[in-house]
Amino acid sequence: MAVSGATIIAGLLVLLVAHQFLSNWQFNRKYKLPPVVPGWPLLGNALSMPFPAGMWGVEMAKKYGEMYTCYFGGKPYVFLNSSRVVNVLMEKRAAIYSSRPERPMTQGIMSGGARMLLMPHTNRWRNQRKIMHSILNGRSAETIFVPYQELEVKQLLYDLLKDPENFHVCNQRFSNSVITRVVFGRRSGLHDKQLKDILDLVEILGQYLFHPLKNLPDVFPWLHSLPKPLQWWRRGAEEYFNKARDLYKAEFDAFEKKLKSGTARPCFAAELVAGAEKKEFILDETEKLFVFSTLLEAGSDTSRNAITQSIAAMATNPGWVKKARRLLDEVCGENAERLPSLADRKRLPYMNAVVKEVLRWRPFIQTGVPHMLEKDDEYEGYRFPAGTQFAWNAYAIALNENDYKDPVAFNPDRFMDADLNSPLKGHWSFGTGRRVCVGYNVGANNIWLAVACLLYCFDVTEDPDHPIDTFNTVWDVHKDAPFKARIKPRSQAHVDLILNASKEALASDY
Repeated sequence: MAVSGATIIAGLLVLLVAHQFLSNWQFNRKYKLPPVVPGWPLLGNALSMPFPAGMWGVEMAKKYGEMYTCYFGGKPYVFLNSSRVVNVLMEKRAAIYSSRPERPMTQGIMSGGARMLLMPHTNRWRNQRKIMHSILNGRSAETIFVPYQELEVKQLLYDLLKDPENFHVCNQRFSNSVITRVVFGRRSGLHDKQLKDILDLVEILGQYLFHPLKNLPDVFPWLHSLPKPLQWWRRGAEEYFNKARDLYKAEFDAFEKKLKSGTARPCFAAELVAGAEKKEFILDETEKLFVFSTLLEAGSDTSRNAITQSIAAMATNPGWVKKARRLLDEVCGENAERLPSLADRKRLPYMNAVVKEVLRWRPFIQTGVPHMLEKDDEYEGYRFPAGTQFAWNAYAIALNENDYKDPVAFNPDRFMDADLNSPLKGHWSFGTGRRVCVGYNVGANNIWLAVACLLYCFDVTEDPDHPIDTFNTVWDVHKDAPFKARIKPRSQAHVDLILNASKEALASDY
């Protein structure tokens, strides 16, 4: 007797359901995960998780507690919603919580397998991190980099004085110019094409990293096994890789010409070349270019967002501004006598607290890039299988009343404690565990200097016709200002100070 096609299909579906049931039963006998957010078959929570996910994550944390589980492509993804659990799992157990999941799209094609941010916890990753750490945090790093930062902040003040409505562009130029000086020894102009290209690349990468439906090949890595003609995503990913590689190669080629002519300034690239010649560093061409990309993308993005957020904090929470300004006036003079400098850090400990509160208050990376567990682990009754992904839920932590008293308010005094001088303590904006941003000292100094000078020279207020929604602002947009604010110099004396101080920056070549 012939068997109909419908019968065969029905039988296959029964087998599939039975297989799934058996697999779930076996998994649940061995493992126990935190509460699971309901999702769809196969896609899991990909349809319900918005981009950006900050306030959605806050609501999920309120509903499901200190940890909850989402599924993407059948794989568990645990969100950590308090500093307590982040500290235990991703800090104290960093030896097994520091790898990365397979990402054939964002790491394999878009990054040529060479982007340190997305590398598994391997010797190749350790080699890149060692190179960056030795150059960015070596004994001479501050001597080399601080003069660059103090020149660029004078240009920032001038730009804000002349075009306050486009404060976001001024912040972008400052952040990018500092990092291009640090990496390649060159400055960036206000409308630098390289800056636009970098920010475009960062925006695209961010969407692919944090928006599951945008990036099905990373959610379902088996799609990468399809014949190349059927990989509909490949062409766009390869175009991204080629654009990124060409961008950083052009920068390095221009630097090499200066190096050969003897006109290159001290910088990261010079140290890298010297180390490679001595066989201290071993990198292939693609790795070298993506080391530069890691620094330029992170350096341009982190500082500009934090400075922009500080402007929102000044406008919406004016109480702390009065205290900070009084302390700045005590050191730099009430009558605009001189600009704050990084040499003032010991005399202005409150500014250290301001920087940490900026980084805590409204995290611009609303969920951390996930770490992957390398072997089975157990914690407080939960049993996690190797391969589970973990991410700190940045907004949920920032607004967690068990972590911070009155967390909605911008209050630097919360950081006036024994950890005041540790830029990494009290927030997670620079990452966690062995994945902490290797350039955090440069980033923290950028924010300190820019915010101190902004506070000292300008009054910042809300535009009453356009109130700032600090909970739902997409901080990292770069084509337009993420909000409106009124930025005016404190006095004519401060205008004169900015004009005099900026002469050096305006006369400096690019």
